[in-house]
Amino acid sequence: MTYPLILPHGGTLINRLLTGNARAEALSAAHSLITIPLSETNLADLEMLAIGALSPLTGFMGEADYLAVLKMMRLTNGLPWTIPVTLAVSAALADQIELGQRVTLAQAGQPLALMHVTEKYRYAREAEAQQVYRTTDAAHPGVARLYQQGEVYLAGDIDVIELPAKNRSEFADLRHTPAETRRIFAERGWRRIVGFQTRNPIHRAHEYIQKTALEIVDGLLLHPLVGETKADDIPADIRIESYKAILDVYYPQNRVLLGVFPAAMRYAGPREAIFHAIARKNYGCTHFIVGRDHAGVGKYYGSYDAHYIFDEFTPEEIGIMPLFFEHTFYCKQCDGIVSLKTCPHDSTQHITLSGTQVREILARGELLPTEFTRPEVSRVLMRAVQEKMA
Repeated sequence: MTYPLILPHGGTLINRLLTGNARAEALSAAHSLITIPLSETNLADLEMLAIGALSPLTGFMGEADYLAVLKMMRLTNGLPWTIPVTLAVSAALADQIELGQRVTLAQAGQPLALMHVTEKYRYAREAEAQQVYRTTDAAHPGVARLYQQGEVYLAGDIDVIELPAKNRSEFADLRHTPAETRRIFAERGWRRIVGFQTRNPIHRAHEYIQKTALEIVDGLLLHPLVGETKADDIPADIRIESYKAILDVYYPQNRVLLGVFPAAMRYAGPREAIFHAIARKNYGCTHFIVGRDHAGVGKYYGSYDAHYIFDEFTPEEIGIMPLFFEHTFYCKQCDGIVSLKTCPHDSTQHITLSGTQVREILARGELLPTEFTRPEVSRVLMRAVQEKMA
């Protein structure tokens, strides 16, 4: 028996991928149009727009929606939306483009999509940084990226000829589109599905949170992000390998779907938590895990600001149920993974490791404590660290 799945954000799952004659005509036209080179973040956004992960968006945002998102965390139609999805170009390039004309969106000269340019507008970098990232500090990776891009935003619907070659080939078996995850959920009879966002290798605290959530839903969409991240983040292939290393051993196979999330990281903390939740709603999830310092970086956000931001919207507006988890860790006296909500013991009983400590242990050729992560994951990480040192 199949059950109706949650509606996409805005009610309709968008698909901007061209097929057949329309694709052939667009590809033929692409070579004679002005070409816009895409950044890594643009490429990730292009894929997300193409497959409907950013429904109801059909292209890059116009000025009215952009300003509404900055000021009110909504689109102009009132629908919750927290992160601008924009395409920046230099003023010189923007001057060459007339409103109403089509341009080619490309990577290294390879046409990927056509865009019907309906708007060109300047924006204030510092104002966007403050609203989205809560800081104008160029040391913040999202702010740094913003400061380095062009001065003018182009807006308009896109028609995608093909996704970047890397996006088609990398993790091809895990690159489920929202339409595909929805089909899989329906086939498995899942009505309540929880999504889990991560940009880190799996450890015991993550495992605890995922399995706690699984107690109240039918299935888990394990959805590590594989778009652009900071240079010092663990590479996506290592992260994916760490998940595969333990899924067969420690997770019920009929209740977990591993897929990859093609988005780039903004490191926008609270606003990105909403953004991630809405995207997983488009993939068909009914619930979404929000942990400590979700999508955070450095000390720019409070530990639970990503929880509090959900209070800015009604549950009906967001449409996906957040599951809030506090910091979890292994407690020696409790003899298990716990959180500050459930553990009465002080920090001397807790086993936690910083990123630096993890790298030092692995560099020595030692496995991480089993209280911190599974041996299967340690071996994947240790091999990666040692290969990097060689």
